[in-house]
Amino acid sequence: MTTTTLKVQGMSCGHCVNSVEGALTKLGAAGNVDLKSGSVTIEFDESKVTIDAIKEAIEDQGYEVEN
Repeated sequence: MTTTTLKVQGMSCGHCVNSVEGALTKLGAAGNVDLKSGSVTIEFDESKVTIDAIKEAIEDQGYEVEN
């Protein structure tokens, strides 16, 4: 398993947390949103999902992933 933290802009409430964490769960990844720092810590299996797919899933929810 790989763990990474991404900075994500636009998250501000519980709905944001549910949207991002739910999108990650659908990919088979586990996410933990920290609204104060504007980040998401993600644990995933690189053999099953790519970091690009994770970023795309977050952006599909309406948030911007910083590089």
